[in-house]
Amino acid sequence: MTRIIFIILFFSSFTYAQKDSIQTPKNDWKKGGEATFLFNQAAFSEWVSGGENSISLSFHADYDWNYEKNGWKWDTKFLGDFGLTKISGTKFLRKTNDRFDLQSLLGKSFSKEWSYSTHFGMKTQFARGYVYGKDDSGNDIRTLRTHFFSPVYIQLGVGLYWKESDNLWINIAPFTQRLTLVSRKFTMDLAEGKEYFGVRKGDNHRFELGASVTSFYKFSPLENILLEQRLSLYSDYLGKAENVDLDYQVTAKMKVNERISTNLILQMVYDDNAVKRLQVREVFGVGFRMELN
Repeated sequence: MTRIIFIILFFSSFTYAQKDSIQTPKNDWKKGGEATFLFNQAAFSEWVSGGENSISLSFHADYDWNYEKNGWKWDTKFLGDFGLTKISGTKFLRKTNDRFDLQSLLGKSFSKEWSYSTHFGMKTQFARGYVYGKDDSGNDIRTLRTHFFSPVYIQLGVGLYWKESDNLWINIAPFTQRLTLVSRKFTMDLAEGKEYFGVRKGDNHRFELGASVTSFYKFSPLENILLEQRLSLYSDYLGKAENVDLDYQVTAKMKVNERISTNLILQMVYDDNAVKRLQVREVFGVGFRMELN
């Protein structure tokens, strides 16, 4: 928990510090984003239809840095999510959400909308992840499955970048390396032939070389409603190129007023190195919204 609080405070302080530290021409940099805090609580007393007392708190951060000058374009986005819930009658706090996602694109234009590009991405999580169950006596138990930087996905590629505006762009990188790093404590005791996020027994990394496509589209279908779509595809030349990794997310932001908003997030992920089936995440909440400059 100390690490999580430190990271959140670090990004918050870094965001506000930039206002004074960056000395660039007025229109070169565009930066800003938002932070949302969501709180949910449910309580029951002699409720005949049943129910469990619970309390949950979650945090979401979305921040962009955009730079453009003399044909150079540098677009960076950070997405962070973390949530916890406590249900009465259970022993442990449980995560409801956990994401650390940093993506950066550097391009040098050769036409109005096309650029040569270099893409860097890093995805991991803030805190430990567990698999929950019960022992022979019926007591709650948990088994450590993941933690901060295990796994972490680091991606670097070169290609072409098409950008109409900050709200619509696509990057095609036919030469992209992806490195998966994990802690050896998760791989040392693997059974023969088993893998941990694609990493073999006793190893701490997996190297892939392939092609990637990333895109972003944001628009407002109705007043006070904003839709964002993000798509990432990756095919490994060195492995099964036909098994394309997919990460698709659509976010609907419905503004109630300057401080209150409703968010709906739907994310679908397919990566057969992690789980050989489609992963689906859905988050809905109403919370306090704060703009970051």
